Amino acid sequence: MLGELTGRQTEEVLRSNIIGRVGCHAFGRTYIVPITYVYDGKAIYAHTHDGMKLHMMRQNPHVCFEVDHMDDLANWQSVIAWGTFEELRGERARAAMDMLVETLEPRLDGPPGESAHPRHGTVPATLYRIVLEEKSGRFERRA
Repeated sequence: MLGELTGRQTEEVLRSNIIGRVGCHAFGRTYIVPITYVYDGKAIYAHTHDGMKLHMMRQNPHVCFEVDHMDDLANWQSVIAWGTFEELRGERARAAMDMLVETLEPRLDGPPGESAHPRHGTVPATLYRIVLEEKSGRFERRA
């Protein structure tokens, strides 16, 4: 059976996962890339280093975010959301980093690397959020 997730189910999928995909479009190209994230009920919080994703989101802050939960090919949930990228600085960046570390650090296997952990590595991370404006959820469940 295919169907739509309720608002509550959509929120649960967003909150219970830490890996999603951000889609951005700029310079005549579309780019989709996985990210680790934390969701606070209003926005996706993440970190990145200088690269294509950051350049594109700075150019065009309107992005799409996707996350899914799959038990198997016939039992899954998927959420797509649209929102606006905002680069965080100062206290807002520190608060976002604390939230990310608190959520992600217990889930790391082995020593953290610079791309997996915003407080480690030699290149400083850019903290950002995507303020979600619209969400849609779907599911398939084996009958």
